[in-house]
Amino acid sequence: MTDIIRIRAGVKRNGFTLCLAGTVALFLSALWLAWMPELLKLAGIFLTSASLVAILIGWLKIREPAYSFELTPEKFRYLHRFGGYSLDWSNIQRVDIPRLHTGLSHEPLELVGIRLKRYDPLLESISPRLASNILMQQRPLLLQAQRQNCVGGGCYSDSLIENDHFRSADGKEYRGMLAMLANRMGRMREAFGYDLYLYSSELDRTEQDFVALLKACQQQALQKSNPVD
Repeated sequence: MTDIIRIRAGVKRNGFTLCLAGTVALFLSALWLAWMPELLKLAGIFLTSASLVAILIGWLKIREPAYSFELTPEKFRYLHRFGGYSLDWSNIQRVDIPRLHTGLSHEPLELVGIRLKRYDPLLESISPRLASNILMQQRPLLLQAQRQNCVGGGCYSDSLIENDHFRSADGKEYRGMLAMLANRMGRMREAFGYDLYLYSSELDRTEQDFVALLKACQQQALQKSNPVD
């Protein structure tokens, strides 16, 4: 791999279209409320609400970075409006699609999982704000993993709170949001076998194709760094 491969997030699509459609609908709803009789104004209120929601969703799409991933010969980079992180290809132990164990069946999830060799490079490159967003984003996935072990539902509240102190395998101590992310990654590894999870909305292709792309990029990077004589 000699060039940078950039992946545009699927969630980025149609942002300007939604904003434009919402703006037009908001204008029409204003005319509706101004000219229609009182009996029909409730429909105008619903149209106004839908217009505002469309504009908000479109604005959030526009705010996302143009690309969600950059794959370079040296690194895997994740890009987000709250920051980003980068991983050396040599620090990625495994990439695949996580599976949920339900009885005797293994159900594939609409995710791509990444298992790391060391946590320190990630923790040193990620922003606390993005770490907080990942913790919030993973809550439904964590609850899904614990559903079979929690009969009454009361154990969920404690399971969502991570310890804010973490000592890495390299002996470095972390506190606060970065420590909470590291502890969460350890729990997610126990549940699904991976530390980081990439959602289908962030991809421009199927999970299987993205896994194949990452494996191919990693193999080329490792072959380049360790050439065979």
